[in-house]
Amino acid sequence: MPHVDTHCPYCALQCGMRLAGTRVTPREFPVNAGGLCQKGWTAGTLLESADRLTTPLLRRDGELQPVSWDEALDFVAERLISLRQEHGADSVAVFGGGGLTNEKAYLLGKFARVALGTAQIDYNGRFCMSSAAAAGLRAFGADRGLPFPVTDLGGADTVLLAGANPAETMPPFMQHLAGAELIVVDPRRTPTAERAALHLAPAPGTDLALALGILHAVVAEGHLDKSYVDTRTAGFDAMWRIAATWWPERAERVTGVAAADQRRAAELLARAGNAYVLTGRGTEQHASGTATVGGWINLALALGLPGRLGSGFGCLTGQGNGQGGREHGQKADQLPGYRRIDDPAARAHVASVWGVPAESLPGPGRSAVELLEAAGDSVKALLVFGSNVVVSAPRSARVQDRLRGLDLLVVADFFLSETAARADVVFPVTQWAEEDGTLTNLEGRVLLRRKAVEPPAGVRSDLALLQELAIRVGQPAERFPVVAEEVFDELRTASEGGTADYSGVSYARLRGGEALHWPVPAVKHSGTPRMFLDRFAHPDGRARFAEVEHSGPAERPSDDFPLQATTGRVLPHYQSGAQTRRIAELTAVVPEMFVEVHPDTAARAGLAEGDRAVVRSRRGETVALVRCVPSMRVDLVFLPFHFPGAGRANLVTNPALDPVSRMPEFKVSAVSLERADR
Repeated sequence: MPHVDTHCPYCALQCGMRLAGTRVTPREFPVNAGGLCQKGWTAGTLLESADRLTTPLLRRDGELQPVSWDEALDFVAERLISLRQEHGADSVAVFGGGGLTNEKAYLLGKFARVALGTAQIDYNGRFCMSSAAAAGLRAFGADRGLPFPVTDLGGADTVLLAGANPAETMPPFMQHLAGAELIVVDPRRTPTAERAALHLAPAPGTDLALALGILHAVVAEGHLDKSYVDTRTAGFDAMWRIAATWWPERAERVTGVAAADQRRAAELLARAGNAYVLTGRGTEQHASGTATVGGWINLALALGLPGRLGSGFGCLTGQGNGQGGREHGQKADQLPGYRRIDDPAARAHVASVWGVPAESLPGPGRSAVELLEAAGDSVKALLVFGSNVVVSAPRSARVQDRLRGLDLLVVADFFLSETAARADVVFPVTQWAEEDGTLTNLEGRVLLRRKAVEPPAGVRSDLALLQELAIRVGQPAERFPVVAEEVFDELRTASEGGTADYSGVSYARLRGGEALHWPVPAVKHSGTPRMFLDRFAHPDGRARFAEVEHSGPAERPSDDFPLQATTGRVLPHYQSGAQTRRIAELTAVVPEMFVEVHPDTAARAGLAEGDRAVVRSRRGETVALVRCVPSMRVDLVFLPFHFPGAGRANLVTNPALDPVSRMPEFKVSAVSLERADR
């Protein structure tokens, strides 16, 4: 059987794989070097799933019933037109996903702002990378998760991983760290922490205090790279006025991490010939996530790491197209090319590409949590592409209630996800291997994921769906192309001159195997695998230290809620689990919701291994099987966020938002623990 070289449908590592029909084999590609995790190995199973959607569904008499495409499209278009006429353009909202291809993300943003005229568009990447993006923009003037190729990490002597667990979330990544001493910052003893030379386990929500303590040790012990600070940065003195007050002993009282270990971390980084500081969701998903990432960037800048060959700072992007998904227009405040939507020059450029007046483009809209909160109130209709918000959004019972108040909920998906099951209309769309499209991986490399199999009869692409809806609300068909390469060519023009400039990327170059890391500002430009080597993206070429102060979690433990809960991923599952829970080999490993807890904490609640427990917060409760883990902190429980129904971790999570990134505080919630049968 002929094979097609393509990429995994899951995380932002975007491992290279080969498909022969639905049979997956790994292939040599820089990020995975011939390896795959168990999710990648079983990805072809998704293409054969028995519960695949193949016909549109329309809710009648309370039940979703099969209908023709024309009937479903006409129904949705008529409702959209009516609601816009009655309540205004912003009564209609769009919610996208970080797994959508660049073409889909681009056309979705264009559809919202041109066909619907609404400012109300955001996406689930707000839950993933928004704090790191905001901190990176402030510090460096540009946001690219890793501003260097993953393979550079193979030359590292020391790597600090803050709030990242790649041994479970992206296992092939770990081979790039094999030669480095690892410093792992995580309140849990994760599989990544097990491999560390030094594991720092701060109290939940105190990561910034720890970063300040290590930074203090760097300066006090004489490890500050003063030449780098003087020539390549700005703002050190203002930052140091805060960090000077965070000597390691003070940070120890707040974080629980020994001052000696903080000093050891500082020395390991400073004495390394090549060192990296990398952050992940554990650092970001806080109401102070932008400041916390800024604290780790400050540490890297003090050591002279960013923009230096063989060293650096980066953030491990999570979703498959978490990088590209936020660059091309489905984020509430951005236009294609990572342009700001409130920048007159950016608006004029993109409007000229789209063939509309600049003044017709709406301004910034609501962020994801705020958009969902408005559902059923000022937002009357919501169109969801590539996201399962009923499981993935914080305070999910509240989200479910808000969705019930909508006049129209439309979902495009390939399975009847928990969100799709609540929709008024569901459109069946193509899966990853059934269409061409580009994605941008965690190192800013643009990849071509090629069509390998035909979709089932009755299924259409998201691009075709957007065109059909656009036509029905009065747009010319040619404004919304359905061929991915044509959409990408338009994206190239729209991104030209922007921070994320794709104008020199083409399908022809990608088919030819060129490694193209953005920015690629011309067709003869070879791309930018390593950013910031000569200058940072601020006008003066200097990076910025951030004036950040520790504030702690938005919610503290109390007598009623004495513990803290944190959430995260486990190896066999991905995101809301809508895909991986349909694969028998993966569900056999982790079939249902569980809670990790220290044996002493479990005993105090009258619980033992295998019991069913209720984890309760001020917002709701989730039910989970108890796993006793001796390495857990006695004040902490861990909940994976992949499971639906009463096992949703996000029934208890806190929607408190970071003031800059609007990231919700998934990582710390005050909770209680008790037997489920009480």
